[in-house]
Amino acid sequence: MNRRSLIAVLLLLLMPALMHAHGGMIHVMGTVTALTDTSITVETADKKTVQVGLTDATTFQNGSKPSAKKELKVGDRVVVHAVNVKGVLQAHEVRFSEATTASSH
Repeated sequence: MNRRSLIAVLLLLLMPALMHAHGGMIHVMGTVTALTDTSITVETADKKTVQVGLTDATTFQNGSKPSAKKELKVGDRVVVHAVNVKGVLQAHEVRFSEATTASSH
């Protein structure tokens, strides 16, 4: 077995333990770059783009208050708690805060 294969196997073996440590949820944090009726696209701090599906069961929270998908906007900061369903991320909960503009001094 070559080195890459060994690393891939080890990661696959460790993945369930890592996911369980987070309650089985995958966390996607960053800025909303696109929204559709069925998905949210997030740019993470390391400039990666992650698309997460939205379902009828997805809940939304603006700060500490319950909210709705219609309140979420491109540019908002989010933390998405998602599950991997057959290789596709699906949002369980989307927590967001509105984008802020830099204040002038």
